[in-house]
Parts: sequence; structure tokens; C-alpha cells
Amino acid sequence: MARPRKYATNAERQAAYRKRKKRSVHFRSDSFEWSTPQDLFDELHREFAFDLDVCATVENAKCERFYSRRDDGLKQPWFGTCWCNPPYGRDIGRWVEKSLQASRDGAVVVCLLPSRTDTRWWHECVSQAEDVRFLRGRLRFGGHENSAPFPSVVAVFRMQSRP
Repeated sequence: MARPRKYATNAERQAAYRKRKKRSVHFRSDSFEWSTPQDLFDELHREFAFDLDVCATVENAKCERFYSRRDDGLKQPWFGTCWCNPPYGRDIGRWVEKSLQASRDGAVVVCLLPSRTDTRWWHECVSQAEDVRFLRGRLRFGGHENSAPFPSVVAVFRMQSRP
């Protein structure tokens, strides 16, 4: 049995495609990079005093020391107190796994993440974070006019000292 057609004509299908292409980047997958809102970072930096931004570009780095895409933060050592606002695409789970592992190796890693409680990386990694802070409302990333279409959390990965 054939699947019912969504559009009656090719012209309708093409018009819908053109409409989708005009949407703000917040509602498309053109970019997985969401630049950290400065006020949120400043508040967290006062609390944690970050040493290293593990996932940045030259334009949006939040710390003096940072790993760029070229450095590939996933392949680098994470040390001290790290800030991580990873790309929100398919590889986000790798960044969250690395955050958990780096905390086991002695680093403190604070991540800004989409609240995707239905994902494997959430259940396997974020659930083990020392602290998960659900942020009220939707963030406005990197000076964009619109807020993000998803809720966000701050996850703090830090090994608790055991007695």
C-alpha cells in the first residue's frame, strides 16, 4: 500500500521547501553551534572560575585558553575547570561522554546542554552529573533575535570526594 501524498503537486512541495529554507537558523539544522549567552556565562564563571573552554571558535571563546574545531577538543586533555557548550548535533553525546570521563580524571566540567531527557546520552551521562540545573524559559543564543526552540540545562560534572 502506497503512502499518501503530503502535497498534491510538485509546485506545492517546492513552495513548502522554499518556506522552510527561509526560516531562522533557530528552527533549522543549518548550524549546530549555539554561542553561549554572555550573561549566563558570566554568572557561571563567577561561581566556577573556568580555566578552559573545550569547544569554541576564535569568535566565541569564553576563556583565554580554548580548543577550537581545528584542535578537536574531543582528542585533547581536559583539566582544571572546563566550560563546554558543545555543538548540538549528532555528536553531542560524544561531548557529554567526554565531560563525564574528564570529571572522573579530576577535571570539573560545566556544560550548557539542550534538555533532551529522551536521549541515550542524557540517561547514560547527564544522569551521573553532580548537579543538573534546568534553566527557566528559553535562552537567546549569540545575539540572535529569537530564543532557542528548546529548553536548556547546565550540567556540572565533578567527582564527589568519597569518604
